[in-house]
Amino acid sequence: MLAHTTIVFCRYIMLALENRESKDPRTLGNLFYLCCDELKDISFAQAFQLILTMLKNTLRKYLTITDSALHGLIDDFISTLPEFLKGRLLLSSCKS
Repeated sequence: MLAHTTIVFCRYIMLALENRESKDPRTLGNLFYLCCDELKDISFAQAFQLILTMLKNTLRKYLTITDSALHGLIDDFISTLPEFLKGRLLLSSCKS
């Protein structure tokens, strides 16, 4: 009986593998990895800089604000950040 059960399970595994390979696009080898390439990891400082740049662009788009006022707003925001964030952003020279 054990041999029969083993053969049935092996056949099931082979059928399941064949079914997956014929229906699942992830089993097409390198094609899946080429289509679904992961994003490059960026540092916390780069991500924060990207967010600040998008914030500046959005504020310029929807508000009538001068560049000096915008820089003052961003500088004020950065100066109110906690010290551990400033350290990660290499902004320890900013006023607290």
